[in-house]
Amino acid sequence: MSIDQHIEELRAELRNSVYPEERRWIEEELVMALAEREAIWAEQEGLASSEPPF
Repeated sequence: MSIDQHIEELRAELRNSVYPEERRWIEEELVMALAEREAIWAEQEGLASSEPPF
């Protein structure tokens, strides 16, 4: 499963959650997944914008 799919599933679960404890857990997982995606994007940008090795 890609990180984007995971984020979309967490968002869907959050929309359908009923219990406060469940909402908090899903929100925490969503924050971590979004941070992970940002790190992946930053890493990819760093690799794409790096200077040639010569």
